[in-house]
Amino acid sequence: MISVEKIAELNGHGNPIFTLELSQKPGILFTGGNDKGVVEWSLKNNAFIKVLFPVNASIYAIHCPVDYPYLFAGLRSGEIMVFDFLKQQLLPLLKHHQKPIFDVKSVKHKKEMLAASEDGTVSVWGLETLTLLHSIKVSEDTVRCIAISPDEKQVAFGCRNNQVKIYDLEDYTLVKTIHGHTMPVFSLQYEPSGSYLASGGRDAQVKIWDAKTYDLVHSIAAHLFAVNGIAFHPTLPYFATASMDKTIKIWGADDFKLYKIISREKGFSSHQLSINKIVWNGDQLISVSDDKRIMVWNIRLDD
Repeated sequence: MISVEKIAELNGHGNPIFTLELSQKPGILFTGGNDKGVVEWSLKNNAFIKVLFPVNASIYAIHCPVDYPYLFAGLRSGEIMVFDFLKQQLLPLLKHHQKPIFDVKSVKHKKEMLAASEDGTVSVWGLETLTLLHSIKVSEDTVRCIAISPDEKQVAFGCRNNQVKIYDLEDYTLVKTIHGHTMPVFSLQYEPSGSYLASGGRDAQVKIWDAKTYDLVHSIAAHLFAVNGIAFHPTLPYFATASMDKTIKIWGADDFKLYKIISREKGFSSHQLSINKIVWNGDQLISVSDDKRIMVWNIRLDD
């Protein structure tokens, strides 16, 4: 049995919210989208703290790397903004891409940050120096999302050409190209133990791939429209998906059964427009949407 309760709704954005990220500091959330800046929120009080810094272009990705005092914001302009929490100021822009940045992730053991762009490349930056190390040509078209395997041996890139590309993280060589989606891949996440990779597409499908062979294990007709986000619970065998169809769904990570639908149709005071990103904060699930709202859900799961 899974019970869901909305415990907070955070308002303040004037335009659609595209992304969210938990801070390295517990109890802090950052959000960004099509308006004034990166916004900092308290999850202890469920309240607005401040606009961390203003931006001159939409924010599509926020990333806070573990063990580094930085927040990276990937912009529609192709630039990456870097905020230093120790200095409490912006550092010089990371300039390389001319087209939007859709995702930013880091590889802890290599001390590297990866940024995926509409230009079809992924740039690799040193976290110690904040300088460009490599640029990987992944696709002829947009690279939309990044997932790093829990053992940090491989990285998956979801592309607009419907493919998922798997690269070796040691030398950034191509391991495999996965074909399965019939439309662009919008979301990717490895299951926490590393046994499989889940991908979500504009085709409304969630595909489950064996993380050793990358063979298709399971296919789920998950939503009515694009699957914008996939998030595995940190400790329990469940994952959540968020969609353009305005629903959040909770699935078994071991049996792939649907356990809960969070939507207005199901009686929840939920989002009215596309849900763009989700993240787990313990047993809380936090969602952001085109409807300019952030929602915090308490989810009681059986283990």
